[in-house]
Amino acid sequence: MAPKKPSCLRSLLLPLSLTLLLPQADTRSFIVDRDHDRFLLDGAPFRYVSGSLHYFRVPRVLWADRLLKMRWSGLNAIQFYVPWNYHEPQPGVYNFNGSRDLIAFLNEAALANLLVILRPGPYICAEWEMGGLPSWLLRKPEIRLRTSDPDFLAAVDSWFKVLLPKIYPWLYHNGGNIISIQVENEYGSYGACDFSYMRHLAGLFRALLGEKILLFTTDGPEGLKCGSLQGLYTTVDFGPADNMTKIFTLLRKYEPHGPLVNSEYYTGWLDYWGQNHSTRSVSAVTKGLENMLKLGASVNMYMFHGGTNFGYWNGADKKGRFLSITTSYDYDAPISEAGDPTPKLFALRDVISKFQEVPLGPLPPPSPKMMVGPLTVHLVGHLLAFLDLLCPSGPIRSILPMTFEAVKQDRGFMLYRTYMTHTIFEPTPFWVPNNGVHDRAYVMVDGGLLEPPILGQTILTQWMMFPLKIDNLVKWWFLLQLPKWPYPQAPSGPTFYSKTFPILGSVGDTFLHLPGWTKGQVWINGFNLGRYWTKRGPQQTLYVPRFLLFPRGALNKITLLELENVPLQPQVQFLDKPILNSTSTLHRTHINSLSADTLSASEPMELSGH
Repeated sequence: MAPKKPSCLRSLLLPLSLTLLLPQADTRSFIVDRDHDRFLLDGAPFRYVSGSLHYFRVPRVLWADRLLKMRWSGLNAIQFYVPWNYHEPQPGVYNFNGSRDLIAFLNEAALANLLVILRPGPYICAEWEMGGLPSWLLRKPEIRLRTSDPDFLAAVDSWFKVLLPKIYPWLYHNGGNIISIQVENEYGSYGACDFSYMRHLAGLFRALLGEKILLFTTDGPEGLKCGSLQGLYTTVDFGPADNMTKIFTLLRKYEPHGPLVNSEYYTGWLDYWGQNHSTRSVSAVTKGLENMLKLGASVNMYMFHGGTNFGYWNGADKKGRFLSITTSYDYDAPISEAGDPTPKLFALRDVISKFQEVPLGPLPPPSPKMMVGPLTVHLVGHLLAFLDLLCPSGPIRSILPMTFEAVKQDRGFMLYRTYMTHTIFEPTPFWVPNNGVHDRAYVMVDGGLLEPPILGQTILTQWMMFPLKIDNLVKWWFLLQLPKWPYPQAPSGPTFYSKTFPILGSVGDTFLHLPGWTKGQVWINGFNLGRYWTKRGPQQTLYVPRFLLFPRGALNKITLLELENVPLQPQVQFLDKPILNSTSTLHRTHINSLSADTLSASEPMELSGH
């Protein structure tokens, strides 16, 4: 879809004298004025006050609402990433439909009168699954990601030759709203410091997008040395607690002339399972923003609206140890996960209004919320009871366990099964050498094995691997009324539970609470809400947008896959407020001990991964 022309070209009702004063597509420009340390938009001095929002964390039906609230907050631009793995699930297979319709999102931003700062990667970080890189890249075990490795560059070139021509008509000088594009993402923090790789990307962007578009890099202060490149405009990122004067002085060593730019000014921070919910004080965030605007800097606030890591899309960090990201990406942002204005938003709007006009009129009120339950859910059955439906093509067989990528299971769950060749009479350690489990692993239930597991001193071989299509099964179940499972008692391990329920009043946004549950995945009417980890926290509720629920007269269905244990009374409830900060040290110790399990005699032996 081509971008809409400027209003002077769309409307036949404007007087001719007015149309002559508005910029035509061929006169539109966004450039760096190095002589006066500023940007020029259509020849006039310009400074952007932007906010980050990720279309892939917000369902499409909510895009217009979130963007309009950002514009009413006083922003004149938005910044967002493009996650490669969201659009190319398999090599050469592309998806730009529904909530993946990037062009529709650009159009919604244009309707909200917001300019766009685009960050297409190829690596985006964003606390997203594999930093946006497709997992199928790892099918070549020797590939060196984010370097000038020929295999990696070939995949990158192929992707950008699809993506960049799509956004070319949306460049500002072509009549669209994209004013600048980032090359890579905080590359100086990666450690590879491969300038040949960065030069290749810069050349590729120029070849596909032309010379007029402003290309830039951004890094933290420590990454400027390896992340910046001559010919790309250098920007920096930092938060309210950092020394602004010191960092901008350092930036001037790499970009002596032109506007100062903070491409990621942190309004909050992300959450990890097992740690406290992160916050940034309103006063610190507003004071830092005001100080930067007084300097004439352009600023992008990361995040302005965080959204949600639905499904399996939450990523992880490795900072000395593995740290997985929560399902909520609320980020303590000015617009909450549910899309509501916060006190932080109003305070930031007041600051912005000192430097540029903000739209008149009140912000929309918070969306209506509702409570439902508690509801007692019914046991459907053990995961293994549905193996034929979860993996209808049968297992993949191998002497040693294969990785998810090797069997083309990009994410989700996989069952590994083998038979022990001898009886175990004493408790025996089960272990995987060389840090071979790169995921959460349960004996019988969960793991992502990269090395053969060892029972005592015996290497286990002759494995069967079952890639599980759980989402497909849940969508099929959604259409059926399943009987209660005739177990005399609730089983342990990965087990499905379900419940149908009506909504008697008006439907509103809500937050699913799972008191006493342990860890697993949950679906509402077939939609994968994401992971819960109640026993670890800090997140205790999952955001449920109202459009996922059926109104009065229809039945809704919740399906849960609990990986460990459920409470004696397996109940769920929907709350009208989120609980994002509840972490127990006792629970944290208990969960960590599960990875050091031992096996007594039992066969077959099974593991599954997610």
